[in-house]
Amino acid sequence: MSKEEVTKNVWVTTHGDKWAVKIAGSDKISKLFDRKEDALEYAKGLAKKGKTELISQKRNGRINLKNSYGHDSPKTKG
Repeated sequence: MSKEEVTKNVWVTTHGDKWAVKIAGSDKISKLFDRKEDALEYAKGLAKKGKTELISQKRNGRINLKNSYGHDSPKTKG
């Protein structure tokens, strides 16, 4: 994969008492949500559009979800 093909992962994380959707490598928040479910739905759309990975964290900062929406090897089962 060339440098031009490197994509930025989409993260769902806390921001105060809200849920933030952020793109890896950016300090800016793409969008804030009151409910984690809404943030995940929005982030999933971004990850699919960018053919990248969606990563979600719990309130304590631990990763609890990783889904890939692109650049998977066709040889990988599952």
